Amino acid sequence: MRGDLEWGTIPGLVRSAAERYADVEAVVEGRTRISYGELGARVDRAAAACVANGVAVGDRVAIWAPNSLDWIVSALGAVSAGAVLVPLNTRFKGAEAADVLHRSGARLLFVTGTFLGTSYVASLRRAAGAGEGVGGPGPLPGLPSLEQVVVLSDDAPADFRTWKDFLASGEGVGEAEVRARASALAPSLPSDIIYTSGTTGRPKGAVITHAQTLRAYEIWTDLAGLRRGDRYLIVNPFFHTFGYKAGVVACLMRGATMIPQPVFNVDTVLANIAAERVSVLPGPPTLHQSLLDHPARDAHDLSALRLVVTGAAVVPLRLVERLRGELGVDTVLTAYGLSEASGIVTMCRRGDDPSVIASTSGRAIPGTEVRVVDAGGKPVADGVPGEVLVRGFNVMRGYYEDEAATAEVLKDGGWLRTGDVGVLDEAGHLRITDRLKDMFIVGGFNAYPAEIEQALGLHPDVADVAVIGVPDPRLGEVGKAYVVRRAGSVLTGDDLIAWARREMANYKVPRAVEFVGELPRNASGKVVKGELRGWVGHPGAFK
Repeated sequence: MRGDLEWGTIPGLVRSAAERYADVEAVVEGRTRISYGELGARVDRAAAACVANGVAVGDRVAIWAPNSLDWIVSALGAVSAGAVLVPLNTRFKGAEAADVLHRSGARLLFVTGTFLGTSYVASLRRAAGAGEGVGGPGPLPGLPSLEQVVVLSDDAPADFRTWKDFLASGEGVGEAEVRARASALAPSLPSDIIYTSGTTGRPKGAVITHAQTLRAYEIWTDLAGLRRGDRYLIVNPFFHTFGYKAGVVACLMRGATMIPQPVFNVDTVLANIAAERVSVLPGPPTLHQSLLDHPARDAHDLSALRLVVTGAAVVPLRLVERLRGELGVDTVLTAYGLSEASGIVTMCRRGDDPSVIASTSGRAIPGTEVRVVDAGGKPVADGVPGEVLVRGFNVMRGYYEDEAATAEVLKDGGWLRTGDVGVLDEAGHLRITDRLKDMFIVGGFNAYPAEIEQALGLHPDVADVAVIGVPDPRLGEVGKAYVVRRAGSVLTGDDLIAWARREMANYKVPRAVEFVGELPRNASGKVVKGELRGWVGHPGAFK
């Protein structure tokens, strides 16, 4: 395996890709098409600007923007200058972004102008334009560590900088200085701080090194079979490891073409696959389900699509068969990971039986161990659910400047508590059944929402479903299902409950069903269960 032994660091990978794949198309964005050689030059220019503006090794540089060529260039430029990248969730509100910027101590921020009708600049100004305490040298008094804000557009407020102006400021820094800075970085240094999605509380920043990233995604590219010349539509957001590392970093390793898509829209996905002859399309199950169910699917040529990698607590059992049977996708793989473990823990292998791919997240990747334990921390037997623990090279250094939170999840012997409930079979295949915090207890029986959701998803009239536990005077808690019906369906709650009683144990059957137009999801595609819990007692709160 090459990994950190060859490239050493992410800047080393960028330079290697620029040389090895110099004439291969690297990024396609609208009418803009650049080669790997051109991408390397742009990254060098961004790195020079970072150096010219005082970015030192170990400084945190944040980016708050959707998937784009500028995201790739600015992020890789910052990392090449020795910075630790802090990607911000594009669904954050201004106060949430300001909180992460403050806690990470970011010195420089790259931010989009307007995205999805929201001015991120104005949002940030409202949240951090004024603050208590001492101010700082930068444009936002509420964020004293933030010295500069660079807007990734042609226009910026007077106290911010445009992307063009920022790049021009680095013209006095020579190529030799940029290369010397990158070459001096050690593989053991942090490359990024990935903040958790925050679906169960305040986001925490997982610190991951260059060596961990390179080793993990060298494994990912090998297992997935990514290859030179693949055309990769990256819909997964870059602020998440699935988009940045299984996307950008993986493509750099293999010389695949990146086609960033800033927002998931199934019509755009279909058009891109057909127009760009897309061959690789990782993403959450909801992305692929929407693709399969789109009424205009057959009007697009999807024949180039050959590789799909997906993963979630719930991967509908029939999704794999439909991707293979209806779209002719050669390789469909499922995987499991979390930010605290570099985004990858287990993965199916090409050649695995379809039933394994459809019903599990595969087995531990090389260099890692997976264990399932009971509430007391003791390993359980095969087939028995418990909390999933992970140990290996991929486990984070810790949460950034949060020793208490780190101590809660990193245990003796280097084991990481994932907070996920799973089951291991005798061959080591892992099936995630739920989040530990989402489990509820019905009359003394543990009920796992993801397991119930998977079963309900088999009903022909159910397009999407999420289950939470709600209080019950007799049983303590019972399940409530929020359901999106398929178009034209007249399914009732009583119908679905009656069907469920025939398909699952009584304690798993939801006692209430509410139909909604869509489920609340974050930018990574995960259902925000906390928002669902806020709907309880407010029927029709989210239509």
